[in-house]
Amino acid sequence: MRAAMAAAEVGDDVYGDDPTVNRLQAVIAERFGFESALFFASGTQSNLSGLMAHCGRGDEYLVGQEAHTYKYEQGGAAVLGSIQPQPLENEPDGAISMLRIANAIKPDDDHFARTRLLALENTIGGRVLPTTYVREATDFAHAHGLFTHLDGARIFNAIVKLAIDERAAVAGFDSVSVCLSKGLGAPAGSVLLGARDFIARARRWRKALGGGMRQAGVLAAAGLYALEHNVPQLAQDHANAEFLAAELRAIGLRVEPTQTNMLYVHIPTQKVANLRSHLEQRGILATITPRTRLVTHLDLPQQKIAAAARAFRDFPHWDAA
Repeated sequence: MRAAMAAAEVGDDVYGDDPTVNRLQAVIAERFGFESALFFASGTQSNLSGLMAHCGRGDEYLVGQEAHTYKYEQGGAAVLGSIQPQPLENEPDGAISMLRIANAIKPDDDHFARTRLLALENTIGGRVLPTTYVREATDFAHAHGLFTHLDGARIFNAIVKLAIDERAAVAGFDSVSVCLSKGLGAPAGSVLLGARDFIARARRWRKALGGGMRQAGVLAAAGLYALEHNVPQLAQDHANAEFLAAELRAIGLRVEPTQTNMLYVHIPTQKVANLRSHLEQRGILATITPRTRLVTHLDLPQQKIAAAARAFRDFPHWDAA
């Protein structure tokens, strides 16, 4: 990947003449079946530009309370886009019930913000949304005059888990943000997909948000390499997560069901600080909390996963009160 970055042909992407960026945009738009695409430095910026391209000042979007665009992006849609989020409770599988979506759509009345968009996330907390649910939700949204956006930060994990292709994974969405720096291993970059007029609006917002880059082909080359070489690796990441989950359950820890490369393990509150220190002594830096998230990726071969499992197992205080 670094060799591809060093060899990248570059131009000025602000003017649309960086050939490597243009190739990345064309490749990923074709793979997912969209008219156009736009390269961003981050998924947060890609999602925000997408929301602002769909919604105007005072409009509203429906979103899960656990969704990244609502919970982990500093409220950018409201703060910078003047878009009202309507957060809805996620179901245990990560979906938003159709009843909640239906009840949240505002009537056409001057008293209410205009509901314009339904935003979903796949995967969400490592959980894969079923394709039948995605189709039902997007069809329902379109029938009620809403646009649909997918935060696909880990969409390739869903694709590998479900054994489907890219177009099937995003069917029903008017726009999709695809991240290249999660499981695919690029150092930075997300791509926003949509119709040409939508991407034209998003390009203007990208500039307003400080996202115009010059010789961005260096980063785009990493994304192209990731798309060409790193997608199959995700299946091994999923297997490693299952292995780690089984090892932690064997210790007696409660681990939530694992679907992809992400698992959540519950740590007794009184053991959090000591466990964090114990892992650090083993060379493992982890954000240990009562509900700890562990994520496998291509830089962690199974022997490193096994070493982490041993470090957990060797913690001397599991049996202490």
